[in-house]
Amino acid sequence: MNYNAIECAIVEYKYLSHIDSPADLKKLRKEELPQLCAELRDFIIQELSHNPGHLASSLGTIELTVALHYVFDAPKDKLVWDVGHQAYAHKILTGRRDRFSTNRQFKGLAPFPTPTESEYDAFVAGHASNSISAALGIEIAGSMQHIERNVVAIIGDGAMTGGLAFEGLNNTSMDRNNLLIILNDNHMAIDPIRGGFTQYLVDLTTSRTYNKWRWKMYLLMVKLGIINDKKTARMRRFTNSLKAMLTKQPDNIFQGLNLRYFGPTDGHNVLELVRILSEIKDHKGPKVLHLITKKGKGYAPAEHDQTTWHAPGEFSVASGERLHVTGNGIQVPQLWQDVFGETLLELAKKNDKIVGITPAMPSGCSMSIMQKELPKRVFDVGIAEGHAVTFSAGLAKEGLIPYCNIYSSFLQRGYDNIIHDVALPKLHVVLCIDRAGIVGNDGATHHGLFDLAYLRPIPNMIIGAPRTANDLQDMLTLAQSVDGPIAIRYPRGRTSQTSQTDRTSPIEIGKAVKLRDGKDIAVLSIGAIGNTVAEAIEDLRLKNADLSIAHYDMQWLKPIDTDVLDEVGRTYKTVITIEDGVINGGLGSAVTEHFADKGYKARVIRLGINDQFVEHGSTKELYHMLRLDKEGICESLLQVPEK
Repeated sequence: MNYNAIECAIVEYKYLSHIDSPADLKKLRKEELPQLCAELRDFIIQELSHNPGHLASSLGTIELTVALHYVFDAPKDKLVWDVGHQAYAHKILTGRRDRFSTNRQFKGLAPFPTPTESEYDAFVAGHASNSISAALGIEIAGSMQHIERNVVAIIGDGAMTGGLAFEGLNNTSMDRNNLLIILNDNHMAIDPIRGGFTQYLVDLTTSRTYNKWRWKMYLLMVKLGIINDKKTARMRRFTNSLKAMLTKQPDNIFQGLNLRYFGPTDGHNVLELVRILSEIKDHKGPKVLHLITKKGKGYAPAEHDQTTWHAPGEFSVASGERLHVTGNGIQVPQLWQDVFGETLLELAKKNDKIVGITPAMPSGCSMSIMQKELPKRVFDVGIAEGHAVTFSAGLAKEGLIPYCNIYSSFLQRGYDNIIHDVALPKLHVVLCIDRAGIVGNDGATHHGLFDLAYLRPIPNMIIGAPRTANDLQDMLTLAQSVDGPIAIRYPRGRTSQTSQTDRTSPIEIGKAVKLRDGKDIAVLSIGAIGNTVAEAIEDLRLKNADLSIAHYDMQWLKPIDTDVLDEVGRTYKTVITIEDGVINGGLGSAVTEHFADKGYKARVIRLGINDQFVEHGSTKELYHMLRLDKEGICESLLQVPEK
């Protein structure tokens, strides 16, 4: 495609503009599919240049997506996507092309496949590694209900490093099913690529002649009593051994689990993919098709820097230049993640016991800063959050100080590991929880709303939430010397431009800071949302609102500052708690529990996230919807006397 055309213009495509469903796609001749792929690639590049999203991953699955919808009959056949940012082409081909410009926008298309949006989305796909388990459940449920259909799990983009994927593989190998697993391998081949002979293997194992011969061999072995219908795993072992003999290649993990294995093959040859999928889709038993793809395929900047172009923001299609808002010459505050990364490096230079652990997001959490300078002390363990936590526990057990950085919504998958492997033995693991609170356009699967509530009940756990960049630096520094586990949570985005630390003494675990005196009501906040609270209170003061408001930055949810709670409980009739997380179990719950235990009669009004999953949209739109922006907090404060 020619990317020198006027960008963002409405384009009439020869094929894509007339495809409103997979049924329209099936009307094309096979030889027309490469052109459709080129149009899809151009469409995605043009759209994402001005409506940011996950670019490189979806560019790498275009040929696969076209082939899947050409061969299979969705939504009757179930396509279960893993890591949903691979699925933009799937969305476009399933009736959402004309709405794709609203993707990830407030009230627009969801950022990831979700069954509530389309019948073509077989399962929710916001977090990695769940496709095999979910698809196996769908496949067996259909079999039990005598439903004739194909079920396909499409896993890739690093998701095979997740433990859940291997649990699903193990179960797939044990239960009778016809699941097809497609491994979209865009980073590391499980088997080495061996040129023409590898393609020969694919041709052999997917051909009608080979499988007709294989079936005859199977029937002969049954007749001779070597195997029976209850021991079909032996047949898979036999054919795997045959392939190993023919190719002089050892079994891979799939063959070791007695899953029929096809590949590896070129994932960007749409005609070959159609042929292979057509050949193997009706094969009985579980099977794996291994594809080699390139993340960012077809757009040179994305191919050459796949990490940056995973989600590049706005960019110029023609030049490949990413378009950043620089604040019109105004100094832009630091990103929270960069404050973490730079502080960790400085601490590690002074303390050789400090190590960094991240589950596949060194650049996203800025641990790449330490990784670049001290590479032997940073461990990227892949998309395996539970393992990251327990691995950190092992390091701590032997005297190191692991700073384990995991996004809030992903840390949910390591909950048992936190309790059993870290908190129970009281090991010195520092959990650095990035992307806490509302994160924006990635939506419900990525908001970090539950960490305060799910960590608070755990014994031995210390929980802090900095309001300013200085606070984060000080908490990370203090974390070196604590006795046991400590969690420090902070949001996505930039630190507050105006907020400075209001402490006149060093930060202490379990001690709050009074930011403002007041006599009518007390507001208790925790974390970065305290900056918005402070702005709201100052706005009311400037507007001469007849309301005197005290404001406390609690800083620590656990241990909570009981001296401050006692002061507030005895002094004020009305107390408002504000947190960037669910109110069930968080700061508001901790305050009401303390007041109830001490018999304080103060009325507590809890502001935060109610019992709901929050949709996608910009953080500005979502905070406004939740009444947690400055305007909403002002309104809530003014309504207090009326309640």
